[in-house]
Amino acid sequence: MKTLAFPRRSAPPMARVRQRLDSSQVEDVRGTVRQQLLDRGLATRVKRGDRIAITAGSRGMGGFIHLLQGTCDAIRSVGGEPFLIPAMGSHGGATAEGQTELLRRLGVTEEIAPIKASMETLELGTSSSGAVAHLDRWAHEADGVIVLGRTKTHPESIEGIASGLLKMTTVGLGKQAGAQQAHSSGLWDSVRAVPQLTLARAKVIFGITMVENAFHEPTLIEVVEPTYEAFLEADQRLLRLARVHLAKIPFDDLDLLIVDEMGKEISGTGMDVNVIGKWRTHGGERKPNYRRIVPLSLTYASLGNAIGVGLADFITERFMREYDPATTYINILTASEPDCMNTLEAGMPLALPTDRDAIEVALYSAVVQGEPKVCRIKNTARLDELWVSPALLPEVERHPDLTVLDPPEAIPFDPNGDLLPR
Repeated sequence: MKTLAFPRRSAPPMARVRQRLDSSQVEDVRGTVRQQLLDRGLATRVKRGDRIAITAGSRGMGGFIHLLQGTCDAIRSVGGEPFLIPAMGSHGGATAEGQTELLRRLGVTEEIAPIKASMETLELGTSSSGAVAHLDRWAHEADGVIVLGRTKTHPESIEGIASGLLKMTTVGLGKQAGAQQAHSSGLWDSVRAVPQLTLARAKVIFGITMVENAFHEPTLIEVVEPTYEAFLEADQRLLRLARVHLAKIPFDDLDLLIVDEMGKEISGTGMDVNVIGKWRTHGGERKPNYRRIVPLSLTYASLGNAIGVGLADFITERFMREYDPATTYINILTASEPDCMNTLEAGMPLALPTDRDAIEVALYSAVVQGEPKVCRIKNTARLDELWVSPALLPEVERHPDLTVLDPPEAIPFDPNGDLLPR
C-alpha cells in the first residue's frame, strides 16, 4: 500500500443506512411504450417500408433499453423499419465512432435496431435566440423521427424548462454543431427557440418522454404529439413530477461526502448539483454545505468524460486513469456560454494515490471540530442506501425515512488502499 507524508485524519467507522424513497414504477416498460404509440395512431403516420429514426441519448435514462425496444416493436408492427441515431450533442468526443461506443457502453447494440451515427447536420435556419437550428443528417434523410427523451431536473432552467423533449430536439438532434450554437446563444433561451424551427421543418412524428423514480426506474411514460406547444407543455408539466421524485442526501451539513462514482450518464455535471449543492456552480448560500467532496472513480459509460470533476475537492489516481482530456475538453468547450465560467467544471482537483489517501487527506483538510460528519454514497442518482459516520446517527434516528441496517464498521480497504466492492 502506498503511503503519503501528507497530513491526514483517519476515516471514522460507517453505518449502513436505508433511505425510504418512492419506488412506484411502470412494470412493463417495453409493452407500455409500444401500446401507447399504437393507441396514438402510429399506423396512420408510418407507411410500410418507412425508415424511422429514434433518438438514443447518452444520459442512461431508466429503462433505456426497454424504451428503445418497445418503440422499435411498435414501428415494426405497422411495417416500418426503425433505426437508432446517437442524440447526444458533443458527447463521445464529438465523433460518430465515439458516440456509437458510448451507446454500446450503455447496452445499446444493433440487436435492437441498426445504429446510424454521423456528426453531419443540416441547417434549418436561425432561431429567435440567435442559435442556428441543426438537424442530424440521418434524421433528415429518414421518413420520420421519434424523439425519445427524459424529463429531468436541471440546475439551470427558465420558466419550467429543464432536460426534456425540447432539449433533446435542440441538443440531441442538433449534434455537436447544434449544441454549440445553443450554448453560445444562451442554452435555455435556445431550448425554447430552436425546437420551433426543428419541429416545423423536420419529420418528427412523435415525442416519447419519461420520468424516473428515485431508483432510476421509469415511473411514467408518455407519448407526445409532435408540435412545439405539446413538447413545451409536456416538459413543463412533467418537470413538476420529476422534482417530486428527486432524491436528496438527507443531511444539510457534512464534513466529507464520499462518492463512489461520478459520470455523464448519472448527471450532466457528473454529480448532480441539485444533490451536492447548486452553490458549487452558481454561488450563493452554501446549502447543503458539504465542505469536502471526493469522487473515487469515473464510470465506464462516461467514455472518459469527466465534466463536473472541478466541483470536487480531491480525486484518486484511479480516477485519473479513467479520465480522457479530449472527450472532456470538447464537451466543455461545446457548452461554453456567454458570461459563464463553465470551464471550472473541468478543472482537476488534487489527485491522491489511493481511495484511503483521498478520503483521509480530504477529511484532514476539512479542519473538523469534534467528531466528523461523513457520508458515503454510490452516486448522486442512487440515494436509497447511504453509509454514515457515528456523528450523523442522531440525525438518522430523528428522520422518519431513515433506518440503520448495519452498525458502524471500519471502512473496508484492500491492501492497496482502495475500497473493497460492496
